Parts: sequence; C-alpha cells; structure tokens
Amino acid sequence: MHPVISLLSELKVGEPLAFRQMSIFPLRSSSVPVVDYLLLSDALQDGLVSVRETSRSGSVPELVVENRADLPVLIVDGEELVGAKQNRVANLTLLVAASKSTTIPVSCVEQGRWSWQSDEFAVSERVQFARGRARKLASVQASMRMSGSRFSDQGAVWDEIGVKAAAMDARSPTGAMSAIFEEHAERLDEFVNRLRAQPGQTGGLFALGDAICGLDVFDKPATFVALLPKLVRSYGIDALERPAGSCAAPDVDAARDFLAHLACGKLEEHPAMGLGHDVRIEAAGVIAGGLVAESSLIHLAAFAQQRASQAVSSDPGRFADRHQRQYALQCRR
Repeated sequence: MHPVISLLSELKVGEPLAFRQMSIFPLRSSSVPVVDYLLLSDALQDGLVSVRETSRSGSVPELVVENRADLPVLIVDGEELVGAKQNRVANLTLLVAASKSTTIPVSCVEQGRWSWQSDEFAVSERVQFARGRARKLASVQASMRMSGSRFSDQGAVWDEIGVKAAAMDARSPTGAMSAIFEEHAERLDEFVNRLRAQPGQTGGLFALGDAICGLDVFDKPATFVALLPKLVRSYGIDALERPAGSCAAPDVDAARDFLAHLACGKLEEHPAMGLGHDVRIEAAGVIAGGLVAESSLIHLAAFAQQRASQAVSSDPGRFADRHQRQYALQCRR
C-alpha cells in the first residue's frame, strides 16, 4: 500500500478544539518517523541555510536555497519568505538536500515591489491563507500535468490577494499579502492562543463554520507543533471573513468521512525537486498534495476544492515570468 494511503487509513481523529468560527480535529498517527530534517525557520535562525534570488536580476517564480547543514531542510507548502526583491511563498513542500543548493518554485505575494529590500530572505510567522493555498495547489498540479514544471498561475495568486485585501480592509502600497495578516494580527493571535496542539498530534483537520476545509498532517508531532501557529493564522484569516454565528461544527464522523474519501482518490507520484517524491491526490471535491521520502509521508495538505475555473486567472500579471505567461495562455485555451 502506498505510504500516503496507509497513513490516511490509520489516522486517528480526536474531538475538535473550537474557537469562534474555526474547529480543528486533532489527527494522530502510529507511524514511526524515519527521516531526520531541520525546519526552515530553525535552519535560518542557526545560519545553516540561505534563501536568495536566483541572480541580481531575479526570477519571479524561482529562488535558490543553499543548505549548509548536515541534514535536509523542510520547506512547507505556502510558507512565506520575506525580503529580497519581493515576498514569495513556497509552491509545494520540499526537502532540500544537505550540503547542496537547490532552486525551488515559488509564487510572488507582493505584486507592487520589484526592488531590493535585503540580500537574503527571512521566513515569516505565517503561511499563505488557506483559500489561496488551495487554488495555488490546483494550478501547480495543473502545471505539473501540462509541462512537468511546478509553476503556479501567478495572476490568480495576485487576484486572490487583491480580493482578500479588499474583503479584509487591508491596504498595502505594494499589494503585500503580509499586510492582510498584520492588519488583523491581534485577532489572529487569539486563534493561535486558543487552538494549541495536543499530545501526540501529528496533524489537524480544519473546519470553518459547518464546513470541513482542509487538513495538514506531518510525519512527527514536533513538526506539527512548530507549524501549527502558522496554519492557524492561515485558516484564521479566512475564518474572519465569515459572519459570527451559531452553526454547528462538523462532527468526528464527518472528519473521518473526509479522510476516507481522500484515501479513495486518484494518486499520482513524481520525482521531487529536492529529496523524495511529490504526491498528488484528487477525489471528487477534494485535492491534495504532499511529499514522501524514504517510503514515509513527510507532509500532506488537502483542501475542499472550488471550481477549477475559479482557480485560473486570465492575466498572468505585470511581473510574471515568461514561463508563467506561457502557462496562463495554455490555461485560457
């Protein structure tokens, strides 16, 4: 059995922890982690990793990660990298090999800046908001099917940020996604403080109101604990758009059904840009992507899927790379 399907089949679902419009069902796995790695935030803090533009002129959809550590470094789908010529988010989860430089696929989340702010990137305390992550995942996987690349539909990413910023009354002279989170930082911190990881928890299934929206599950509890505040902010910024109400959260059976439905989906696997293999699952109304290394699931993200036509913009955007413009043209044909 494929390790992703095996893990989905044996995940244990706990009673949800809820705050305002958000509920998190704790997920636990009995699988034993087999891959040692560093988290990007830790590796950057310890000076073991540098993330830079590809050159002085830069390339919107790509960055270079230099890993000087003796262990691989984990970069999680949607993690935000800030600085250099413009802020970006990772297009998918990667394990950057030890003692090696790797070019990684990214999306711009700051449309109005293309000027140097710093020589290297830092990692922020957030990942891309969940709805944007879901649509980016769909476009990256479409890119993989059409050309074998991992580019997003950059125009759609910017469109999503613009819509979100307007809805959340967050203004930025450079159209930065970060401004949305910063505008609502205090309210998001309330979610973070109330929705904490439970012992042994390796993942979470997230619901907003009465709808299950997605999940993130990792190979070890320590990784989930470290990433949970970022994920809570990601779903929290979507939760804040929803009116406060008394609609009941989904129950544990609904969470189990989501996992079972995902496990029955069509699975594809491709060699990763770093270590391991990228995996893709598609079932009716659900899309998922993740990373497997040494026959062990490192990370899986899944989302309740919106209409594919909504995930693709007709305009690749002012700063889009040549490859992204070609991809946007293909999507319109």
